[in-house]
Amino acid sequence: MSDEIVFYSSPMSRGRIVHWMLEEVGAPYRFEVLSLETKDHKKPSYLAVNPMGKVPAIVHRGTVITESAAILLTVADHFPNARLLPPPAGPARARAYRWLAFMAAEIYPMVEVSDYPERFAPQGDAAEALREKAKERIRERLLIVERFVDGPWFLPSGFSILDIYASMFTRWRGSVGKDWLAAGHIPKLDAIRENVSRRAAIAPVWARHFGG
Repeated sequence: MSDEIVFYSSPMSRGRIVHWMLEEVGAPYRFEVLSLETKDHKKPSYLAVNPMGKVPAIVHRGTVITESAAILLTVADHFPNARLLPPPAGPARARAYRWLAFMAAEIYPMVEVSDYPERFAPQGDAAEALREKAKERIRERLLIVERFVDGPWFLPSGFSILDIYASMFTRWRGSVGKDWLAAGHIPKLDAIRENVSRRAAIAPVWARHFGG
C-alpha cells in the first residue's frame, strides 16, 4: 500500500495548516485541489470521501481522516522523526492535547458563526448581533490561549503542531476582526505566526497562500 497522502483542500481554505504540516514533515502527498466557488466540496465525488462536505481531508493508507486537528495529530504520529509532538505519556504531551482540543472546540466552531451567522439566525439584525457575539467569543478564547503560550513557541519543548494550528487564528481578520488583531492583543501568538511563516519548509507555501 502506498504511503502517499491524498490531500483534499482549497488553497484559500483553512486547510492551509494541513498543507504547512505536510511540507514540514516532508510527507509524500498529492494535492487534490477543490474549488469552493464551484462547490467542488459538495459534489458526489468528494462526498464519497467526506460525507460532511468540508475541507480539508486526507486519505492515508486507505483511511480517511477529516477535521484539521485530527489530521495534524495523525500526520505527527506517522512522521515521529519530525518531533511535532512531545514524547507520549508525559506532561508535555498532555498539555499539547489540552490546548489543541481547546482551540478546536472553543475557537474553531465560532469562526463559522462569525463568517456565516445567517446559518444560525435570521438574516438582518439578528444575524449581525450573532456575528458580533461570535467575534467576542473568539477574542476571549484567544486571550486565554495567549496567557498560556511559553514563547518563542507554544510549548517549552519547542516547535509543535500547536504552533501550526494556533497560527491560523492570527490570519482570520474577517472572523476575529481586522482592527482587533492589528491592535496587538495577542503578541505571543503573533510572534508564533511570524516564526512559523519563516520555517524553511513552510515559507514557500506560506508565500503562495498569503503573497509573501
